[in-house]
Amino acid sequence: MFLLFYFLVWFDIKGSTETNSKGVTCVVASAAERDRGGSGGFAEALERGTPIVSENWIVDSIQKNEAQPLDAYDIVTDVVPEGKGLPLDKLHPSEEAIETLAAELKLAGKRSVHKDSKLDKDGGCIFEKDGIIYNCAFSVCDLGSEMNHFCILQLIMVPKKHLHLYYKKGPIGHDQMAEERVEDFGSRVNDAVQEFVLLFEEVTGNEFEPWEREKKFEKKSMKMYPLDMDVGFDVRHGGAGLRQLGSAAAHCKLDPAVAFLVKQLCSQEIYRYALTEMAQDLPDLPIGMLTDVHLRRGEEVLLQWIRDAEPAPESPPAADAFWIEISNKWFTLFPTTRPYTMRGFEQIADNVASGFETIRDINVASHLIGDISGSTLDDPLSECYKKLGCSINCVPEDSEDYKMILKYLEKTYEPVRVDDVVYGVSVDRIYAVESSAFPSYNEMKKLPNKVLLWCGTRSSNLLRHLYKGFMPAVCHLPVPGYMFGKAIVCSDAAAEAARYGYTAVDRPEGYLVLAVASLGEEVKEITGTPGEEDVKSLEEKKTGVKGVGRKTTDESEHFTWRDDVKVPCGKLVPSGNKDGPLEYNEFAVYDPKQVSIQFLVAVRYEEQNMELVPDE
Repeated sequence: MFLLFYFLVWFDIKGSTETNSKGVTCVVASAAERDRGGSGGFAEALERGTPIVSENWIVDSIQKNEAQPLDAYDIVTDVVPEGKGLPLDKLHPSEEAIETLAAELKLAGKRSVHKDSKLDKDGGCIFEKDGIIYNCAFSVCDLGSEMNHFCILQLIMVPKKHLHLYYKKGPIGHDQMAEERVEDFGSRVNDAVQEFVLLFEEVTGNEFEPWEREKKFEKKSMKMYPLDMDVGFDVRHGGAGLRQLGSAAAHCKLDPAVAFLVKQLCSQEIYRYALTEMAQDLPDLPIGMLTDVHLRRGEEVLLQWIRDAEPAPESPPAADAFWIEISNKWFTLFPTTRPYTMRGFEQIADNVASGFETIRDINVASHLIGDISGSTLDDPLSECYKKLGCSINCVPEDSEDYKMILKYLEKTYEPVRVDDVVYGVSVDRIYAVESSAFPSYNEMKKLPNKVLLWCGTRSSNLLRHLYKGFMPAVCHLPVPGYMFGKAIVCSDAAAEAARYGYTAVDRPEGYLVLAVASLGEEVKEITGTPGEEDVKSLEEKKTGVKGVGRKTTDESEHFTWRDDVKVPCGKLVPSGNKDGPLEYNEFAVYDPKQVSIQFLVAVRYEEQNMELVPDE
């Protein structure tokens, strides 16, 4: 949860002896926000050169009845000037986040000209011949030799038939150390193509055409691995930028409340921040525009990794070699500025499985949104809404459904703690949702044992859920979140879903999902962590599961909604399963046709123990 905020102010103070007001434009932010990585708005202020000052500037200016010097309250000069030129992995994570959030995406997809070539300004476009697009991006991670490199290779045609080869190679996150060149081949197409092919073979150790046409490598040992970019635009480029959002909403023909939701889901910011959090927001590599082939390859590697981890060696030399090897494979496929040796199932769940699902869902958003980074006069938000194929309507506040959902949230929510900060939650609005991507309510009401449950999701994943419905977890791991295998997991506690519902640092808004789930005729209660064979049996039989948490909802307060849908609304009480792995009850459903999203609850996270800390 990230609820510290910033705001742009025109601070107007009238001195006791002056008749004219003094205007001061700055961004006010907390030092804690900076330490947590800043935000898109924070980054935009840096890009514009707008001063960023602490909250104490406002306090002192009011107390002294005069705008105080901005320099004395600046909270970023210790981050930006001294950090410039350092590798990203040598910066503090908060400093890295500020720098990458402010950075322009340099390569947005298969037909995008890399910004550093400068040829896009000359009208350059990626060269294509015989069905082949001559644009490749590569990466390699080798923790043993401390190598974490990328490479860009492009043929770019500019007007008047001048063909250029652009080549850039170096450490990820350290532009100053990259080798870079632009070579003008004029009209010598064959020479340019030959040089491109030779460089591809030099970089990868494999032939170009088998890869480009069939995604096949003949040699298993590769120097670098190509990121298989798709045609289109990474949402960090194609989505609406911060400066466009107000104009886009103003030209939108949708209901204003619906336009607000679509505006958020089509903005660059939530996707940038999700990748920033995972240290995979690389300006040179389009992580949000990968092909299905590349994503399937990532899933295969993850599943093989889990199979190999079961009998993994435990003694230090052999164990170290095992974990380094599989970490190298993962960070080569999905590069990061901060690769490290992962160990154990918890890190696989938190950083690999969850990260893969987020990247997969961001790629869906990239394809759906396309490029709306230009003019907003043609109402791009309405166009995206149409492509979504989803009906979204506000639920009236005086309706029985609204009151029921509000009660359900209040009863099953507990303040969420992140570091030393505790967050409460309030409801801004509630949306009713219908989509052909998941079963209709009329289909659901015919199924047995129906329950209205909370589902947690990142805002960066929400567009995909609305567009294609819920997908089961990518794998089984013996840790919470993945312990039930390839299942759709929901909870009867809003507190559980709220852990996932944030958008970005400077946006305290988030979304919780309410779905009707049919648990089937048979429901199996599980109090511990199921074994692999048990999970396989549950997946095959598609048995509904209730994982009993250490806290449960008071059954005496449960009630029935329409058409026998059970609402497990009740205050959270100890369950008696005090040693269980789950804090709250979780329900697992293995068939997506048994889960239907009914409501999106727009919430605002509110910091409960916020206090102003004086500058030291």
